[in-house]
Amino acid sequence: MPEETRVPEGWREAEVQGLMHTIGPLLSFKDARGRRFGLATDSRHANAVGRIHGGVITSLMDQVLAYEAWRAANRRPTVTVQMDTRFLAAARPGDFIEATAQVVQATRSMLFVEAQMVSGEKPLARASAVLKIVAGGDSR
Repeated sequence: MPEETRVPEGWREAEVQGLMHTIGPLLSFKDARGRRFGLATDSRHANAVGRIHGGVITSLMDQVLAYEAWRAANRRPTVTVQMDTRFLAAARPGDFIEATAQVVQATRSMLFVEAQMVSGEKPLARASAVLKIVAGGDSR
């Protein structure tokens, strides 16, 4: 059975479907600095060398980037066109991971978003992405 990660006070489960629901639960916290997302990790999130798998990190990052793009697009659907991720440090099972994102530029149909991820004070990853606003809500 996976070990428990201590979730900081005030974090709540975010309502998400699909992959992040399977990986998560995805947690969220809103304060004066804005919305942050979190993941309480355990051994299920680890790779073969005992660190949090890069796929978990990039999935969480993509979710956070997409949320910020969706919010900036007045809740219209967006899809990730391109995402660059830079891993800065490794996380271990039991770490609580936090991620935030911000739109740095927007056009009528595209959003340019940056995100950062930490565990405590330790930077884990940074990402930049381009997301397309889906016309008419059709993601095809």
